[in-house]
Amino acid sequence: MRDRPYEVFCCIYLDNRHRLIAFEELFRGTVDCAQVHPREVLRQALLHNATSVIIAHNHPSGALEPSPADDFITRRLKDLLTLMDVRIVDHIIVGNGGCYSFAEHGLL
Repeated sequence: MRDRPYEVFCCIYLDNRHRLIAFEELFRGTVDCAQVHPREVLRQALLHNATSVIIAHNHPSGALEPSPADDFITRRLKDLLTLMDVRIVDHIIVGNGGCYSFAEHGLL
């Protein structure tokens, strides 16, 4: 994901023991954003019968810090998925030199 010239938003679907069910690239955007549709994230989680998900996206600029839009979509997805008993384990931003974990920073 790091070397893509456009932003991509992916979901990793997990079972109740956090074993991998599936990995999907759900949305592809431009150099500085990707339109994320929460309804589609929920639909895919239910389709895979996932009990938890890890969401991830890249920043083509290389910046690791989350943007206000990143914070907003994380909260929105967390609220929506919680209603259906699907937990967000982490939101990972991939940039130059590594990754930023929302879970590690206490943002989930």
